[in-house]
Amino acid sequence: MQNSQKNAFLPINLSSQNAQRKSSIGDRRVGRIGFGTKRLAGGNGHDAQDQAMALLRRAVELGVDHIDTAGFYPTYGGSGKATDFTGLGWANEVIRRALAPYPEELVIATKVGPTEAGMASPEQLPALVEKDLRNLGRDTLDVVYLRQQGLDSVAEHFGVLAELRDKGLIRHLALSNVRIHHIAQAQAIAPVVAVQNRYGVGFGRVNDEVLDLCGEQGMAFVPFFAVTGAGREVGGVAVDDVVLAIAREHGATPAQIRIAWALSRGDHVLAIPGTGSRDHLAENVAAGGVHLSPEQIAALDKLRDD
Repeated sequence: MQNSQKNAFLPINLSSQNAQRKSSIGDRRVGRIGFGTKRLAGGNGHDAQDQAMALLRRAVELGVDHIDTAGFYPTYGGSGKATDFTGLGWANEVIRRALAPYPEELVIATKVGPTEAGMASPEQLPALVEKDLRNLGRDTLDVVYLRQQGLDSVAEHFGVLAELRDKGLIRHLALSNVRIHHIAQAQAIAPVVAVQNRYGVGFGRVNDEVLDLCGEQGMAFVPFFAVTGAGREVGGVAVDDVVLAIAREHGATPAQIRIAWALSRGDHVLAIPGTGSRDHLAENVAAGGVHLSPEQIAALDKLRDD
C-alpha cells in the first residue's frame, strides 16, 4: 500500500549545512543524502523540464553534492504496476542545462546497461558511455554503475567499462542490481567503489549481506527504493504503522524516518531519494538531522521481507 498524499507531519527544520554528514564514494567525499533524478519529472511523467532545472539548482543550494542519474531517467510508473516504468530519457541533458559549469565538489553518478531492447551487449556500452558524456557535458564521468539485468557473469561487461576507465572516460566504476558473486567477478578486473541495490525498511533485506560486504571492503552502499519500498516504480511513501509511530515521536515525515534508518545501517551508506517536489526535496535533505534511538532502529530492523 502506498501513500502519495502529503502527510500531516511537520518536516524537521534543519539547514543542510547542519544536517549533512559526509561519506566517501571512491576518492570523493559527499554528503550522505544526495539526489536521485529518477523522479525528476514528477508523478505523472509530464515533460516538466523547466521545473526540473529549478529543482536541481535548489538541490545544490541545499548542499547536495551527489546526484544519481541514468540515460533513461526520469522515469514514472505509468501502468500502476510496481515493476513497470516508462523512461523519458532527458535527465542528463537537464542536469547539464541546469548546473553546467558544474561546481567542483559535485559528483554525478550515472549508470549504463538497460536499453529499450533489454540488457546492452558489451559492445554497446562504449556508445552508452559516450552518450552520457555528451548529454552531461563532461570529459570524464565521475562514477559509472554497470546496472546488470539477468547476467550470471558481469565480467565481460565490466571489462569494457574498465577499458573506458583506463582511457580516462570514467573515473570510478560501480555496480547496480547485483549479487555477491557479481561483486567478486568485477573486483577481479578493476576496483568497485559502490554498489547500488534495492533496500529499505522492510524491503530488500536480502541485500543485508551485500551492504555488510560493502562496509567491510570500503565500498559505498547506495540503496534505491528506500522510500517507496515494495511499491517501487509506483512512487509515493510506503505505509507502515511502526514507521508512522516513530515519525510522530520525531515530528518528522515517514519518508524522513525511512531515509534515517537507511543511513543508520552504516557510515558507508549513501541515500539518493528522488522527487519532483521542492518541499519533498527539502524534507529529504533534512532527514540527515533525524537521529533514531537504538530502540527505534531495533523496531525498524524487525520489519523484514524475507
